[in-house]
Amino acid sequence: MWYNKLNLWLTSQFRVVLLTVLGTLICIGIALAIDGYSFDDGGWRWGARPWNNVIIPLLVAPPLLYFLLTQMRRLSIAYHRLETVASTDSLTSCLNRAAFATLVEAYLERFSTSPHHNRGAMLIIDVDHFKGINDAFGHDHGDEALKLVAGSIRSVLRSVDIIGRLGGEEFSVFLPGASVEQCQSIGDRIRLAVGDVAFLPEGEPWPISVSVGAAPFSSTTTFSELYRVADQYLYKAKRDGRNRVVVAPLLGTASPPPS
Repeated sequence: MWYNKLNLWLTSQFRVVLLTVLGTLICIGIALAIDGYSFDDGGWRWGARPWNNVIIPLLVAPPLLYFLLTQMRRLSIAYHRLETVASTDSLTSCLNRAAFATLVEAYLERFSTSPHHNRGAMLIIDVDHFKGINDAFGHDHGDEALKLVAGSIRSVLRSVDIIGRLGGEEFSVFLPGASVEQCQSIGDRIRLAVGDVAFLPEGEPWPISVSVGAAPFSSTTTFSELYRVADQYLYKAKRDGRNRVVVAPLLGTASPPPS
């Protein structure tokens, strides 16, 4: 919407000043045009006191416009802060589940109109034995572990990738345009990065690992379908011993369920 774009544009103080200057010049132009218009001959000419049409707008318009635009800027900043809070997981600064799903669906809809670029992957990432951390050290240390995991995941992603926290100890990453090989590679980098985390509850090292299920695709699909497949292969990774990445066959081809 144009209103949201204007709100975003107004968050800059420089732009508030710029709009104040431009608004003042427009007010001067309007005053000169109105004062100089002759209803008798239908033309324009200088009014009796043209400088009044400059001085009065210069005295009135700048403070009024600056005040109004500053208030709009404050409202715009508050709006975007609220928008960020509503879409972000407060603990890990990842997208929350609703925002992540909405953004992925938007990408998938865009991909569906571009068949030559219609590929990518979704990863579901689950922290292994996370309940043991909470039971042994308490939820504060559990929260610390989740922050470390989120930071490790983020550190190996590409700039176009999207990360979300789906709930509890489960994260998800969407990889636009990724091939099956890239999907496997990024999943392995995530697993290794998490394994290298220095998690020291009560001063003692405690290993953290993740299991990853991946669903690559090469045809039109949906968020729910990608999640379903990636979740199936996540549980296969857990059944096979955890701390591993299991990639599903490419969606869009005949693919047997995980054994």
